[in-house]
Amino acid sequence: MTSPAKFKKDKEIIAEYDTQVKEIRAQLTEQMKCLDQQCELRVQLLQDLQDFFRKKAEIEMDYSRNLEKLAERFLAKTRSTKDQQFKKDQNVLSPVNCWNLLLNQVKRESRDHTTLSDIYLNNIIPRFVQVSEDSGRLFKKSKEVGQQLQDDLMKVLNELYSVMKTYHMYNADSISAQSKLKEAEKQEEKQIGKSVKQEDRQTPRSPDSTANVRIEEKHVRRSSVKKIEKMKEKRQAKYTENKLKAIKARNEYLLALEATNASVFKYYIHDLSDIIDQCCDLGYHASLNRALRTFLSAELNLEQSKHEGLDAIENAVENLDATSDKQRLMEMYNNVFCPPMKFEFQPHMGDMASQLCAQQPVQSELVQRCQQLQSRLSTLKIENEEVKKTMEATLQTIQDIVTVEDFDVSDCFQYSNSMESVKSTVSETFMSKPSIAKRRANQQETEQFYFTKMKEYLEGRNLITKLQAKHDLLQKTLGESQRTDCSLARRSSTVRKQDSSQAIPLVVESCIRFISRHGLQHEGIFRVSGSQVEVNDIKNAFERGEDPLAGDQNDHDMDSIAGVLKLYFRGLEHPLFPKDIFHDLIACVTMDNLQERAVHIRKVLLLLPKPTLIIMRYLFAFLNHLSQFSEENMMDPYNLAICFGPSLMSVPEGHDQVSCQAHVNELIKTIIIQHENIFPNPRELEGPIYSRGGSMEDYCDSTHGETTSAEDSTQDVTTEHHTSDDECEPIEAIAKFDYVGRTARELSFKKGASLLLYQRASDDWWEGRHNGIDGLIPHQYIVVQDTLIS
Repeated sequence: MTSPAKFKKDKEIIAEYDTQVKEIRAQLTEQMKCLDQQCELRVQLLQDLQDFFRKKAEIEMDYSRNLEKLAERFLAKTRSTKDQQFKKDQNVLSPVNCWNLLLNQVKRESRDHTTLSDIYLNNIIPRFVQVSEDSGRLFKKSKEVGQQLQDDLMKVLNELYSVMKTYHMYNADSISAQSKLKEAEKQEEKQIGKSVKQEDRQTPRSPDSTANVRIEEKHVRRSSVKKIEKMKEKRQAKYTENKLKAIKARNEYLLALEATNASVFKYYIHDLSDIIDQCCDLGYHASLNRALRTFLSAELNLEQSKHEGLDAIENAVENLDATSDKQRLMEMYNNVFCPPMKFEFQPHMGDMASQLCAQQPVQSELVQRCQQLQSRLSTLKIENEEVKKTMEATLQTIQDIVTVEDFDVSDCFQYSNSMESVKSTVSETFMSKPSIAKRRANQQETEQFYFTKMKEYLEGRNLITKLQAKHDLLQKTLGESQRTDCSLARRSSTVRKQDSSQAIPLVVESCIRFISRHGLQHEGIFRVSGSQVEVNDIKNAFERGEDPLAGDQNDHDMDSIAGVLKLYFRGLEHPLFPKDIFHDLIACVTMDNLQERAVHIRKVLLLLPKPTLIIMRYLFAFLNHLSQFSEENMMDPYNLAICFGPSLMSVPEGHDQVSCQAHVNELIKTIIIQHENIFPNPRELEGPIYSRGGSMEDYCDSTHGETTSAEDSTQDVTTEHHTSDDECEPIEAIAKFDYVGRTARELSFKKGASLLLYQRASDDWWEGRHNGIDGLIPHQYIVVQDTLIS
């Protein structure tokens, strides 16, 4: 029973080994197939890359030719111009320069795309061909190496099979010999046992007969035992020999088994990886990297070349300058645009008198005519100035329309997976039809109004020029050193000037007070034009010596009041900033440090008369206060400077109006921001100053050396008076804005602070307490509960 079972088990072991070897052999076959497929995929990929770049080279070449045709079409059109000198002259104009650069950019892109196509065909595609050839050749060699390694591995497996079979054979012989030895031992024990039993069963007989029998039986038993012992010894030697062979075979099997496992592990872990890395992939990725980097280099250089051309166009676009083009045009065609020679007096019949006759009896008539012309000119200038103001405002509107920054189309290039999102993005752009129609309609309507006002302004200016020439000639002839109608000019100026005893003109003080009370948060203050009818009504009232803005009523148009204030400074016979300090002030603008700029401006302005400095200090303190509400009124210091710059400081004749006006605006902006560091304080310059409540305070030296306000002098109230038992309970209020007191009597507080109000000191001030300190609180900076205010 043992031998068949053992034989069956050996059979199972051999079958299991064969199965494992078959699996390994199948793996090795699949490995070669996998590497074959990988090689085929690489060849196909490289072939696709070649086809792709070949087609892309064709597209690039077609695109290059189309660009070349486009450029040549328009270049030929410019070359065909009959007047070549005219074309040459036009090249200096900034729009023509942009056009030329645009055509040059197209030609440049055409050349670049031709170069790109050439690089694809003659550089990148040959690289892929070379990579494909190298990959196929290297794979064949790699496959040979891999096949050799697999053969060696199968040889090791076969050797293991042979050693295992030898071990099993010797081990089986050893077991068989052991079994036979055990059988011999059992026979020996059995024989010895039989001999003992026979001796015990024998009965006593006669001595002679029994002795012979015993000797014979004993001889037989010894002979049988010797045979068994001899057989046992043979079997023992056979077993020992087979056992030794089995042990040696097992040792050889274990050694072969360890070596085989190590070989299999090395093949799967190291050899396969080395074959793929150092044979199949030898140089493939590096070569592919070089080929694709050639593509990247070509594309990046194409982009760099394109950016260089676009930068040149962008620079030309930035340099689009109507003023410079106008100057160049006039210089190019000087003979066309230069003024003609003056018409000379052509005497009749020998009349040699070429000057006006100012002797009697025509002298009085000429004097009267000169006065009439002066009066007429004053009226026309004011009217024409108003037309000019409307025209400039309309022009600004047109410029806002045509300079709107709607050129950024970045959103159109934000692609997504949904085409609907792209379409909706495009439809909402500036170029959508409803947007274009509305914008064009508004623009054309505004242009029509602008040209109407332009025509009216030019006609008025022409009339003024003619009348002014007649007046100047009459004045020169009559020998007047000064204008004879100064009173008429003053009377017909934009706003009636006040008595010299009043430091701040009534119109300035009243308009500023009204705006400080009701218009600090009015959006577009000084930028939006008011009603011309209301502006005229308010102006006429001030000319009559009235104050139409007196009281606390708020039924006036804020933009109209702002327009009256600007109109006053624009209508001054002498600008607030004299022309003789123009260059000194503009030179200060070039300083980068704001503090140093303020110091130099202060030095220049201190040369002005005291009344002018007082008005400047008052006005710029108000403008600074107004700019602090820029988040609500949208008028920061720069915007205010744009509105007030042309009114306060005119650019002298012979200067570039555009560039100089920009410097003027920067100067006014600096003065608004740095007004406290520029103008003298009340101790240095006595006179009224602007109060943040909108009123005007007069400062003078008191006996105690302190500055006191006019309101303080009119109020006979002390802080002790508020603490008396006869007073009503204080009113609680909340601060709307931060306020910094400018005198010892004015309280300082932060927005949101809780304040106690005792009583009204005036329309603009309260007497109250904050943080245990009594003083004046501006009414415009607080909120008082309506139910507590009497």
